[in-house]
Amino acid sequence: MRISDLMKLAFRNLLRRKARTALTVIGVVIGTISIVVMVSIGIGVNQSFDETIMQSGSMTIIRVQKYGSIYDDDGNWIGSKEQVLNDSVVDQIKGIEHVKAVSPIINKYIRLESGKYSSGCSLYAMDCEVFEAFEFPPLQYGSYPTKENPSTIVLSPESMQRFYYFSGRKSENKDIDPLTDKVKMKFQEYQTHPRKKAFELMFTDIAMMEQTDNYEYSYNIYMDLDYFREIWTKYANTLTLEDRKKAVASIETYEEIKINVDNVKNVSQVQDDIEKLGYATYSEMQYLEPLKETSRMLQMVLGAIGSIAMVVSAINIANTMVMSIYERTKEIGIMKVLGCLVRDIKRQFLLEAGLIGLLGGVVGIIISYVLSHLINKYGSGIMGSIVGTETTGALSVIPFWLPFAAAAFGMLVGILSGYFPARRATRIRAIEAMRTEG
Repeated sequence: MRISDLMKLAFRNLLRRKARTALTVIGVVIGTISIVVMVSIGIGVNQSFDETIMQSGSMTIIRVQKYGSIYDDDGNWIGSKEQVLNDSVVDQIKGIEHVKAVSPIINKYIRLESGKYSSGCSLYAMDCEVFEAFEFPPLQYGSYPTKENPSTIVLSPESMQRFYYFSGRKSENKDIDPLTDKVKMKFQEYQTHPRKKAFELMFTDIAMMEQTDNYEYSYNIYMDLDYFREIWTKYANTLTLEDRKKAVASIETYEEIKINVDNVKNVSQVQDDIEKLGYATYSEMQYLEPLKETSRMLQMVLGAIGSIAMVVSAINIANTMVMSIYERTKEIGIMKVLGCLVRDIKRQFLLEAGLIGLLGGVVGIIISYVLSHLINKYGSGIMGSIVGTETTGALSVIPFWLPFAAAAFGMLVGILSGYFPARRATRIRAIEAMRTEG
């Protein structure tokens, strides 16, 4: 029998019992929706975790900070310790395998002034030779400092916004354009000597970063470490003798050492090697794995819920096909008497079961897209409280392959559910079937 004939018979038989077929299809629709929506939520949460981590910084970055956090074997924070970070530590870290780039960091809070408006931000002094290795964002204008031209000051877009002026009666805000507005910076860590002029540095040689999702490069100002030491020395010379000694001593150690590893797979190994030297480390990778584990558990739970719904759908399909066989026993007998092959009878019932699964899958996929949109619109806050972290981006993500997989899975469930009923139909003896009334 031709496949076209089998298709016509299958559709005709399904339409003969419209109510039963519709109820069975609805079962498959519910099962498909459960699987597609549950899997899409798992994928969405997983991507959200990745985006949250990537916005914080590169996955290959390790930090050794002045006040390092200490964790127990279960990953719980138990305290912090002060770490002396100097050039000797930097040299030791540079000798570790898989370390791509290392830079000590001196961090100072500075005051920015432009006319009557002022603001404040953090200044980071780093080795300019490793800016590229640490994937600093592209520049809107200017160029990054080099050893030949170390005096360039690199600004972030946010650092020039929301300058304020308070007159005592009202407050005014202004976004500064360093290309047209004069901007100067001041250190405020120590008191200036009463007989000396306060140190200030005009911004002349500047570069501006492009806007980025990485918050680290959105609000801070960067300059070369050697150039910073040069201007800090000038600043120290404007201080009292006691404060001058404190200022000079404050830059002999570092607030942080930043390390870039050659491959994300080697981050944990490099962290272990640094910790063997006696220094606590921090990286985004150490927090990604617990998030990934949470995501995997969530996907397993959601997938199990969807699978249960699909199992119920499979039982409904099997029940429908068994009832169909009982009602069509005489029809099966006539087909055998007329010379229909056993395999054609089997194919017909499998095709009917498969069509139920496919139809339910297609309808379920369409409804799943609607539900996914509603979940993304209204469900982010609820899911954030469930998984214990703020989610970013879409909560439900349906990749291009999922609808095809769901439709194929629905059809496969239908065929498998109809296999034993179809096999039963082929075993009915023609003579006994012809004696059946109906």
